[in-house]
Amino acid sequence: MKNIRGIVFDLYGTLFDVHSVAAACDACHPGRGREISVMWRQKQLEYTWLRSLMADYVDFEQVTHDALVFASRQLQLPLDEAARAALCEEYLKIKPYPEVPEALARLQAMGLPLAILSNGSVNSIRSVVAASGLVLRFKHLISADDAQIFKPHGSVYMLAEQQLSCDRSELLFVSSNAWDASGARHFGYPVCWINRAGNAFDELGQSPDHVVQELDQLADWMAVQQIASRS
Repeated sequence: MKNIRGIVFDLYGTLFDVHSVAAACDACHPGRGREISVMWRQKQLEYTWLRSLMADYVDFEQVTHDALVFASRQLQLPLDEAARAALCEEYLKIKPYPEVPEALARLQAMGLPLAILSNGSVNSIRSVVAASGLVLRFKHLISADDAQIFKPHGSVYMLAEQQLSCDRSELLFVSSNAWDASGARHFGYPVCWINRAGNAFDELGQSPDHVVQELDQLADWMAVQQIASRS
């Protein structure tokens, strides 16, 4: 991968920890916060896939709200509308993983344009990135809203190719979600999978080009790649 001209990141679970909302969930139902967060996230993902198959698009904030309603009912942990609104607001302020700010700074210093391509709405992406203070690290914040369907549909991956004016073979796609990494690889991006939890990769006929445990390891690897490309 000596011809990489830009890096495209997934947002949720890749750069930002979706379970940083667990503390707020725990404040609503002490001792159950992580359980709520896990089911909330799983249902959120399922709803993006199901709505894509149903051709019934709503934005990510609506999906997030609906998934929380389901999780609350399924776990029999009541949340009134004010509590649901407060937790959904927390989702707009999820925290980056600890190594992310410095790793992004290193990657940006290499002269590579950095972009986010997310199922998040335009508002949710901007809110999360702004709350973290990382806005200046990214040249593009790209939302599935522009395709009116969610990843892993190819039309969403195409948005980054169009926005960065590069062929897909020249853009490194980075995700910690194996289903997303598989979708991007199927589309034609070279892919780095961030395997934070030591999981097996999904059996979808694809394999990542590179695997790291955290984002700083990607920065290390890219530095080596740049040296190799100049030699």
